[in-house]
Amino acid sequence: MMALCLLFFRASVVSGECLGDQQSSLLQLKKSLVFTTNLSTKLVHWIEDVDCCLWDGVTCNDGRVTGLDLSDESISNELDGSSSLFRLGYLQKLNLAGNEFNYSQIPYQFEKLKNLSYLNMSNAGFAGQIPIEISRLTGLVTLDLSNTNSFVPLVIESPNLATLVQNLSELMELYLDGVHVSAQGGEWCLALSSSLRKLRVLSMSRCHLSGPLDSSLLTLRFLSIIRLDGNDFSGPVPEFFADFQKLTSLSFKACGLTGKFPEKIFQLPTLRMLDLSSNVLLEGFLPEFPPNGSLENLWLTQTGFSGTLPHSIGNLKMLSTLDLSDCNFNGSIPSTVANLAQLLDELSNVSSYQLRTLTLAKNSLEGSIPASLFSLPSLVTMDLSYNKFSGQVDEFPNISSSPLFYLDLSNNNLEGQIPMSLFDFQGLAYLYLSSNNLSGSFKLNLIQQLINPSELDLSHNELSSIECYQPNSSLLFRSNNSLALKLAYNRLKTFPDCLRSQSNLIELDLSNNQIHGEIPSWIWKLPILTRLNLSGNHLVTMEESFLNSSSLVYLDLSSNQLQGPLPVLASHFSYLDFSGNNFSSTIPANIGSFLAHAFFFSLSKNKLHGSIPASICNGTGLLVLDLSANSLSGSIPQCLMGMCVTLKLLNLGRNHLTGTIFNAFPSLCSLKLLALDGNQLKGELPKSLANCTKLEVLDIGNNHVEDIFPCYLKNISMLRILILRLNKFYGPIGCQEPNATWPMLQIIDISSNNFSGKIPINGFPSWTAMVDAKERDRSEINDLVFYGTTGGPAPYRLPGNRYRDVIKVTLKGLLFDLVKIQTGFTLIDYSCNNFEGPIPEEFGGLKLLYILNLSHNAFTGTIPPSFGKLSQLGSLDLSSNKLTGEIPVQLADGLIFLSVLNLSFNQLVGKIPMVKQFTTFSETSYEGNRGLCGFPLEEKCGVSPPPAFEGTHSNSRNAINWNFFSVELGFIFGFGIVIGPLAFWRRWRIWYFTHIDDICFRIFPQCYLRKEYGRRQVPKNQGRRHYRHIN
Repeated sequence: MMALCLLFFRASVVSGECLGDQQSSLLQLKKSLVFTTNLSTKLVHWIEDVDCCLWDGVTCNDGRVTGLDLSDESISNELDGSSSLFRLGYLQKLNLAGNEFNYSQIPYQFEKLKNLSYLNMSNAGFAGQIPIEISRLTGLVTLDLSNTNSFVPLVIESPNLATLVQNLSELMELYLDGVHVSAQGGEWCLALSSSLRKLRVLSMSRCHLSGPLDSSLLTLRFLSIIRLDGNDFSGPVPEFFADFQKLTSLSFKACGLTGKFPEKIFQLPTLRMLDLSSNVLLEGFLPEFPPNGSLENLWLTQTGFSGTLPHSIGNLKMLSTLDLSDCNFNGSIPSTVANLAQLLDELSNVSSYQLRTLTLAKNSLEGSIPASLFSLPSLVTMDLSYNKFSGQVDEFPNISSSPLFYLDLSNNNLEGQIPMSLFDFQGLAYLYLSSNNLSGSFKLNLIQQLINPSELDLSHNELSSIECYQPNSSLLFRSNNSLALKLAYNRLKTFPDCLRSQSNLIELDLSNNQIHGEIPSWIWKLPILTRLNLSGNHLVTMEESFLNSSSLVYLDLSSNQLQGPLPVLASHFSYLDFSGNNFSSTIPANIGSFLAHAFFFSLSKNKLHGSIPASICNGTGLLVLDLSANSLSGSIPQCLMGMCVTLKLLNLGRNHLTGTIFNAFPSLCSLKLLALDGNQLKGELPKSLANCTKLEVLDIGNNHVEDIFPCYLKNISMLRILILRLNKFYGPIGCQEPNATWPMLQIIDISSNNFSGKIPINGFPSWTAMVDAKERDRSEINDLVFYGTTGGPAPYRLPGNRYRDVIKVTLKGLLFDLVKIQTGFTLIDYSCNNFEGPIPEEFGGLKLLYILNLSHNAFTGTIPPSFGKLSQLGSLDLSSNKLTGEIPVQLADGLIFLSVLNLSFNQLVGKIPMVKQFTTFSETSYEGNRGLCGFPLEEKCGVSPPPAFEGTHSNSRNAINWNFFSVELGFIFGFGIVIGPLAFWRRWRIWYFTHIDDICFRIFPQCYLRKEYGRRQVPKNQGRRHYRHIN
């Protein structure tokens, strides 16, 4: 089609002077169109004094206009049906593509242009139903109505596709990409095959077509190009596609294809391009390719293709692009890949056909990387990342003339030193060697061999030092290109001093090394340094402040040992992370004036004290604010709630904040995470929190909040973590509203409160993330990702920054900090409340549940047998309740992954099941149940106690057993000494209970009533309970 465009419209073909009526019609057309003068290349030059056949975009024959090209003329008004365009009756070729006709309908007056053979209105801003009048242009050879750039679609509904094309028997090229056709396979396939027998190009991507693909398409025997990307065929590719004898290009990208792909299609002798990418359920193998194959471009990325790469792949000597990334290929790279370089020797004039792009990333390929790959003379891009390649990369000679621009060998198992030959690729701009086992030293001066280096990533290796040749040389980088240098997660112990004079550094990442001491002053003087990451080292001080660095916008100094007061800030930073240090001052009162452009600000895990300044609310662009794990006191500034229109993550947890949580969350609240845990906040949970409908994590644990269960949060459909533990919540937890709540919920911890009543069952079915694996995967709780922009005339998006918050959960009686919640982690903790009644059978429907803790309540009845359906359960704690009956054998049969079990201190009876996991638990899992017997308890099942001896001595009727008498006297005497003062002496009573509690905490440090959380209310209806560590 592009060749036709160039043929028809590159220049005006003049045959005689332009006829007056033709010129008049064109001038009227120009006058009726609204276009941007400085963007126009044709209309702006139409001048009345010049023959119209000489105008740009106009083609004439005998003075009559036969071709008109107004593509990309920035036309922005509707095309009226009365337009003079429709008086150009001799038009044969018309191109209106790339304009914006204001989402108007295609005028039906196009039927007047009966001589049209070429009509291109692609991405022209038309919308709505395509008129039936198009079908009356029976001479059309090429029709392009593609609509891929518009939010308002073109549609083919009434008339349908069959009606639209029924008269277009001369059509050879049909482009309807992005047009809403919405037809079943049999319908659209028959519509095309019955009318368009001469069709050579069929392009109907993203047309809402569905399958199955019908064999009637075979009647289109001239088809050369088939492009059907982005439709939902949800089925296999039929083998009849191998019968298209003229097929050169076949594209089924992202079509929901399934099953095995027919190998015969690969072997079509005419096939040059095949794109099956983004069909994750499509399987297949690469066949043996015949000699001198014609395939030029092959994309299989993100499919289920597997097996080894065949040696015959070297037969594809016309290959230009090979993308097999994100598949399941294994084995090694065949040595025949070197054959893809032979074409230059045989046919030097067609070297453009040689392999230019090789992408094998994200497979399971192994072995060594063939040195011959680096000798492919036309290779521009090579990506072998995320495989299992191992060994050393050998040095390779004679590659200075190679055009290699992008090389990614990251995330493999490569060893040894970095090969110096890599830096002989003078045109190499992007080199990624991260996440390997490369060791030794790296000679930084090698970079000067590259003409335009842009990014060098050596992170996550075992490099021990950076050798600096000519330490103060400013010629280390000889280009004007800015360079990003990443050396994170190595074993460096000092700052590479040769970087002090390198003015081209735009990014420097030295994070997570072993660098000690102070940050050198020269690092703040690098003139264009924009991003600096020194986190995860052992830095203690800075030679001087970074206030003088005018270019720096991203600064990460987290997880070091920096101390003293907070450094003086500058107002141009976008990202500031000082977390995990030893800063020990107050937060400056004017902190907000330095956050004008910041989107990320973290001071967590320091030793800061004092109050939170109200000026922090001047950071109106903040997306993340983390002041957690300090010693901040006072109340939460009310203005922080107002910031939640833009603020995504607010973490003030683990401080000493007091007062209430202001009921001031805005109606357009954007919060995704709110963590206020571990403070001394009181009052009620604010009702305006319901405005935060995007909330994913809510952690109010370990405070003094006194309220009922927050049913008003039920409409927060994205909620994944709800933690209310260790507060003063009370009352039932049932919500009267019938609507489903929290379908993505993975963690709910309401332990150690005063909740009461029965457990409601109406909410369980709606927790689909605990029921359905697909929903669970959708609601995966990974690090929350956010993006920010720097200000200025040319804003750019900083690379994705990940934020991690700590969530505390109770397991085996211990509090654990979860930094990252995995996909499968689900938890329900209702322990240490006043719940009563039977445990609902409906718990058994939460088949993806991993931890369930209902201990220290007043549940009665039996253990539900449905618990045996919780096949993923790893921890079950039902201790310290009033459960009766036997342990259901279904638990032992079904809970095959159970590693923690506590059924102690109930009223269970019968034999302990000795099946599967239940054979591994100790007696502490069952103690306090007098009716239980069997291993591991000492009480044996089915053995009656020996009968008491009833025989007496003839003289024993009046005898006294002085042994028993002495025991009774001792008991009475001791009881009086201890209990007497308790009953009548108040001071002794207070002293006794205080010290007995202290002794209990020392003996059982892992009990649920931890001393550090002494503020928790013990449920009133259970008295003094047993709290034991679960082994």
